[in-house]
Amino acid sequence: MTLTLTVSDEVRALVPGFTHVAVEAHGLVNGPSTEASSALLDDAARRLAVRLAGRAPHEDPHMAAWREAYTAFGSKPSRTRNSAEALAKRALTEAGLPRINLLVDVYNAISVAHLVPVGGEDIDRIEGGMRLVRATGAEDFVTVAGGEEVVEHPDAGEIVWRDDAGVTCRRWNWRQGPRTRLTEETVSGIFLLESLTPMPVADVESAARELADLLEKFSPGARIEVRPPVPGA
Repeated sequence: MTLTLTVSDEVRALVPGFTHVAVEAHGLVNGPSTEASSALLDDAARRLAVRLAGRAPHEDPHMAAWREAYTAFGSKPSRTRNSAEALAKRALTEAGLPRINLLVDVYNAISVAHLVPVGGEDIDRIEGGMRLVRATGAEDFVTVAGGEEVVEHPDAGEIVWRDDAGVTCRRWNWRQGPRTRLTEETVSGIFLLESLTPMPVADVESAARELADLLEKFSPGARIEVRPPVPGA
């Protein structure tokens, strides 16, 4: 079954330049990071350095647009960076990118190489469809602090991804909750590439196709669908 993704009218009105491309995959095989997934991350860091040509990540026009979007819904982008900018900053340090697991490594590599936020969710852990909305502030966001599960609540007006059970990612694509993240037991995933003007839609589509090719490489035989880009919805 195809997972339903919707964007509220409030989000479209606030950030009209938003487009997303989804890659849905079934029959995935996940596991610990490998030499091959680690090499992907190293290559992504090299591609990022070429793309930036000495600039800081936030100076890239696409990242600047995300900072404006975060400011529009009341977040401070220098403190809560979008996922692509946060990964890019790590990629340019001596420590480099973290190694999480095979699937996360793959989509993090695409995010860094193309400077586009990419998220991955376990479809089997999602309740109902996923919706990008402006929060009321009453929604539950289950996360982990100090090794223990805690429930937080988003700020009123904050843009969040949520399903029927609660928030799955706060501040658009800043912090994913553990409930729906990709684990080594994941077999079905939805990967969401999110862009804003001025990034050409064709560039987001190219990144999605590259992600689909890598998923097929690491999970031969997986059923993978790259959905058409959807401006603001």
